[in-house]
Amino acid sequence: MKFIRFLLFPFAIIYSVVTTIRNYFFDIGLFTSTRFKKPIIAVGNLSVGGTGKTPQIEYLIRLLQNEYRIAVLSRGYKRKSKGFIIADKNVTADIIGDEPYQYFQKFLSIIVSVDADRRKGIQQLKELKSPPDIILLDDAFQHRRVEGGFNMLLTSYKNLYVDDAMLPTGNLREKVSGADRAQVIIVTKCPMNLSEESKLEITKRLNPTSDQTLFFTGIDYENELKRN
Repeated sequence: MKFIRFLLFPFAIIYSVVTTIRNYFFDIGLFTSTRFKKPIIAVGNLSVGGTGKTPQIEYLIRLLQNEYRIAVLSRGYKRKSKGFIIADKNVTADIIGDEPYQYFQKFLSIIVSVDADRRKGIQQLKELKSPPDIILLDDAFQHRRVEGGFNMLLTSYKNLYVDDAMLPTGNLREKVSGADRAQVIIVTKCPMNLSEESKLEITKRLNPTSDQTLFFTGIDYENELKRN
């Protein structure tokens, strides 16, 4: 597998050039981003694969749901439907995707919605009779047509983005410099006994800017209330 990825290195260079140009066009305003007045928290990563986005979204829901009306907007990866959908008692994982369906089953008071076009999805949520106070965008770090008011970038403890390479040689969806767009960087799936020395070493490797805050998190499991 590693040999095959090595052979694909020229394609990684092409992919890197394309994503770099795309981001540059957004940075200079040639491609436009929409910024909404409503508070929007975008959670994502630089790589494909599991960095713990779903547990992070669930943590934010638990943190905010008692004081604010929360909506989660996902693209609904691998769903067998199209367009904007708000979860109700008739939805299934096939209709809205596995992760959104999981949010819907676990959290009784939030709005769970899907739309591949996050900009249109946010507009639909704003127009609801009882719109959300805060919108959480799931896996939206590369969806630059929406400018998140607050961007959270996740990276796995065992596979830091600074140690990875661009697709298809590695797992990165864009260059490491894309991390500069985040206000918060979270190292996920850390051992519960992670030492201060290890944290300092990882901090040096990630090298967050003075405007960024770095957190270290682990995962614990407990029973959740589910919808009937």
